[in-house]
Amino acid sequence: METWLCEYAWLGHTAHNVLIETASGSITEVTEDAPVPDGATRLKGLTVPGFVNAHSHAFHRVLRGRTETGADSFWTWRERMYDVASRLDPDSYHRLARAVYGEMALAGITTVGEFHYLHHGPDGGRYDDPNAMGAALLAAADDAGIRLTLLDACYLRGGFGAALEGVQVRFSDGSAAAWADRVDLFQPGGDVVVGAAIHSVRAVDLEAASDVAAWAHGIQAPLHFHLSEQPDENEACIEATGKTPTRALADVGALGPHATAVHATHLGAGDIALLARSGTSVCLCPTTERQLGDGIGPGAELDAAGVPLAVGSDSHAVIDLMEEARLVELHDRLRTSARGGHTAADLLAAATIGGARSLGRDDRGLSVGAPADFTAVRLDTVRTAGIDDPVAAVIHASIAEDVTDVVVAGRPIVSGGQHAVLDDVTAELAA
Repeated sequence: METWLCEYAWLGHTAHNVLIETASGSITEVTEDAPVPDGATRLKGLTVPGFVNAHSHAFHRVLRGRTETGADSFWTWRERMYDVASRLDPDSYHRLARAVYGEMALAGITTVGEFHYLHHGPDGGRYDDPNAMGAALLAAADDAGIRLTLLDACYLRGGFGAALEGVQVRFSDGSAAAWADRVDLFQPGGDVVVGAAIHSVRAVDLEAASDVAAWAHGIQAPLHFHLSEQPDENEACIEATGKTPTRALADVGALGPHATAVHATHLGAGDIALLARSGTSVCLCPTTERQLGDGIGPGAELDAAGVPLAVGSDSHAVIDLMEEARLVELHDRLRTSARGGHTAADLLAAATIGGARSLGRDDRGLSVGAPADFTAVRLDTVRTAGIDDPVAAVIHASIAEDVTDVVVAGRPIVSGGQHAVLDDVTAELAA
């Protein structure tokens, strides 16, 4: 049994001197206003449920700082991204993802949802192990000490009515049936969750999307899909199908309580109502959405409609879920000229338990029986000094560098701001 004494902890409310006892990877006791026991590990600052990064493309981390200048768009950025995708094999992908997941751990992330579509060899042929690239991601997360939900993406076409081109052949299994056959072969065991992804309505025809949704819903696996990321996508979908992307996916059964729409930037009122009625979550990725110039999603309207929210770092322009969470509110302020659509507690929930729910994980937070996954954030920095509310300090002022300790399944992964498993994450990223 391990015992942790938290200066403050977020239990849905902020509590002082919270004793968390763990055994066999789970929380066995949570006591507020506890006396200090002998041998307890002290966690300064605010301890929160581990941050959950609900949307990641690990290989996009290579593009940080390389696509920031020049007049271009999402579509020209995508060509640079394809160039990176063309170069990776299982070994190099493992090394890259291991470093990226190490960076996530240092930022307080205990679970990542990897939206995985880089499946095959450069010519589209399968590796001897058809899930070699997914296995590389699994090994990388294990090395870095964080949990993985692998969202295996179906990708079948280059756009509405368009054939696959260039590196896109690496992404495709040729049909939804072949996709399902390959995913069924991947049985990693342990704590890994294998879910499904429909890359987008432009990359997966609606009949195939229906098959992928049925596969996921049949086993209650998480199902994610990029949705309404750009106005061009909406216009092309309406022209091809007569429906918005949200309506098109709703009509093939893709929405539901195990589903998550990623981005959802350009939605109409009817789209929001469909998401709300179905219990579909939305994962907002503000640092990527602003970096690509895609627009600002309707976070306040989604929240008001009762749509569960999560956040993700997506392209990893920044890996900092506190930044992602606060930008949900700040972007709404820019868009609506109104303040306070989301409380600090709401935003913290999106970055923790909302992400866990999206990824098919336990979403009970710091409570008895829940996984012993938690993160401690300093409250004594120049950014947070003088702030009375610890949750407000973390959400509205803290940055990833303020994370001091990260525990996953009761095991310290980050201690005193240093990764306990990987010797030098910075050097690995540089390499």
